[in-house]
Parts: sequence; structure tokens; C-alpha cells
Amino acid sequence: MTSTSIPQLLVAAGSSGSGKTTFTLGLLRALKRRGLAVQSFKCGPDYIDPKFHQLSSGRPSINLDLFMMSPEHMRAVYARHTQEADAVVLEGVMGLYDGYVRMHGSSAEVAKTVGIPTVLLVDARSSAYSVGALLYGFKHFRQDTEVVGVVFNRVASENHYRFLREAAEDAGVIPLGYIPKTKLLEVPSRHLGLSLRELQELDALPEDVAALIEKHVDVDRLLEACMRPRPAVPAEEAVPTSAPGRKIAVARDEAFNFIYEENIRALAAQGEVSFFSPLKDEALPECDLLYLPGGYPEFYLSELAAAERSRSSIAAYAAAGGRVLAECGGMMYLCRTIRDEEGKAYPMCGVLDQEATMEGMRLRLGYRKLRLGGREYRGHEFHYSSIVSQEVGEETVGEQLTARDEVAPTLLYHRGNVLAGYTHLYFAEQDPFALFS
Repeated sequence: MTSTSIPQLLVAAGSSGSGKTTFTLGLLRALKRRGLAVQSFKCGPDYIDPKFHQLSSGRPSINLDLFMMSPEHMRAVYARHTQEADAVVLEGVMGLYDGYVRMHGSSAEVAKTVGIPTVLLVDARSSAYSVGALLYGFKHFRQDTEVVGVVFNRVASENHYRFLREAAEDAGVIPLGYIPKTKLLEVPSRHLGLSLRELQELDALPEDVAALIEKHVDVDRLLEACMRPRPAVPAEEAVPTSAPGRKIAVARDEAFNFIYEENIRALAAQGEVSFFSPLKDEALPECDLLYLPGGYPEFYLSELAAAERSRSSIAAYAAAGGRVLAECGGMMYLCRTIRDEEGKAYPMCGVLDQEATMEGMRLRLGYRKLRLGGREYRGHEFHYSSIVSQEVGEETVGEQLTARDEVAPTLLYHRGNVLAGYTHLYFAEQDPFALFS
């Protein structure tokens, strides 16, 4: 694809729960059905929505996050991934202007950083002409935010849409159509194992939404309103390296798959990256660094416990001084056991002398700054499990802060050359081996 301009847009809303993901999935599928190569992105640190995106478009979806990424890096990532695309769709997070501090890191700021316009998705239940004031506010609240159009969701009838269309026109926002009210279009819970079978079963959702979009949304006008110059790829980013030529092993399967694509690129700058599956009882490949990302080990406790070759090879590698970076689910896998919601314990790798448990599940989340060895790394914490305290706790290192620089209780466990904690790190702009120096 070499055209100088392509459709590029942010799908945003006034709040969470407005239907952004549902609409995004349908739009991705509708564009794919038109024969377009559509590249999707997701604002924020979320791992799950990009999996739904890939299901809908057939292409990997990439995270854009201004807390974890510098603006220069974000622009480079965005440009690099759009070079072969015919259209670009970026799904926002929360409300358009919601950031980690005021609007910092918000969907609006991300769209401004990469230079694309916004299409609002407005939940129109129990509202009519008054949405004009809402649209006017979103369009004019920040002069550097380009709100070009609106699609209304959960619309009761054509007559209902007539009021909404008139309101949009009077607010100076292009009315692009609507999604009718239906109980069929609900994205499943994000707390899923997302196995290949489950993903295939979910394929009907983007198909159904795409059909509604083609019927009720002026897709051609939407694409025309969002035509923007294709971004030029800057000079190749210098990915920090310490000793290129090393071997890096990455666990990747249905239990461990919370992986930022750009992190893998950073690891590949260090040498050869190979993937293996603890769930399939594959032995750890020869490596200079083992990366155990997060995922859903709690859904596969019996299988992981039975995979003795994987567990023993990882334990032996760690005991011999091998470097291990383990995040969230990967950290749980290194524990002696993981308890399920009923308290039943399953043996794991035993690298860390502690237990993880799903008992009394409670969500803990937020951005984190990890300060270690005079360096700062950034990431995100999101989990329902917890670590059971031991009489003799593991050594901990570093300090973790929130986005507002308040002390976070999140720990980074350290044993030998093992670093393990709940924070999912984004290290694509840094040398991941520096964590161990």
C-alpha cells in the first residue's frame, strides 16, 4: 500500500460501557469484508481487547500508551505498523478525556500524539435532542482534539435516530449512523482464557455487528471524513542492547499470553527469541534470559501441575543462576503452589517459596513506576489473585510508585537472578537485561 492518505480514526466515547469495543470489532470486520487491510490499535495497557481486535481483523493489534511510552516512541510504533494498512482504527479507553492524571495519557492525548481524528460513539438510551449539548461539549472542550463524527449506540428506532441526527448536525458533528438496540451484541467477560476454541466461538459477534454497521452506518462517509496522510516512518529507533547474540526464551501459550509485541521486538534486538509452552510440558530451551509473561494460569492449574518437565527445567535453570523475568501469572507459576478459588493447591515451579491464591478474588490495578538499580521502568498492575504471606518472605527489591508518585504496595521479588512481581512491564525503549545489572 503506497497511497499518501488512508482513513485513520480513534473510536472514543464519553465513558466506559458505551460500546466502544463492540463497535470497534464490527467496524474492523466490516472493513476486512470490504477487502481492506485494517490495522488496529488499543489505547492503554489492556491485553484482552487486542485479542478481540485480532479475531475481527486477522492482524495483530498494538497497544499505544502514553504512560508507558514516550511520545516519540509511540509515533514511531504507530507509523511502523500502519505502512502496509489500508485503514487504521484505534480503540480508546474509558472516556475520551480520561487520563491517569486529568487528561494525561487519555485517548484524546494519544490521538493528538499520532495525529488522527476522533469518531465518538454515544450511548443514546433515554436521550434525544439533548445529546447535542454533549456533542458540542466534547467537540469544543479541547481545541486540539478533532471530533469529526458520531455514531449512536442502542438506538430504539429510525424516529429516535432522527432526533439524534438533528442534534449532531446542530452541534457541528457529522452524524454517521447508529447501532440499533439489541441484547445480542455484548462482548464477553474480559476474564477469559481465550483459547482457540473460545475465540472461534466468539467470531459470530464481529460478524453480527459488521452486518448492523453496513446497514445503519454510512461507512463510506466515515472513511472519507477520517482520511489523513499516512505517517512517515522515522529513522529506525535505536533499541538499547547490552550484548546482542544472547538467547531469550519466552513462555507463550493459552496460560501465558499477556505479551506486548513491542517488548518482543526489544528482546529480539538482544539476540534469538524462541517460544515454548509450559502448558504443553515443553522443556525450557537453552537461554540467557527466561521471560514468563502474565496470562491465565488459574484456568489451567491441573495441566500446569501435570507438566513436570516444564516445571523442573525452569526450576533447575533458576537454581543454576539463570536470569528470569516473571510477571503476574508468570510470577504465580514460579511459586510453590497456586490455590484455586476453593483453596485447592496445585504444585508449580517452586522457585519462589510462597503461594499464590485465587481465594477471595479482589481486583487490584493501576499504573506503576518501578525504580530499580538507578533506573525507572514503567508498567501496569492488573490481577485478582494474591500472594499468601510466609513466615520467611522472599527478598524484595526496588520501589514501586503509582502514576501520581504515591508509594504502591506492589512488590518485586528477588531470588538469585530471578525478578518476579505483579507489574506487567513495558521495556521496549530499554535494555531488558539491565534489570539484572
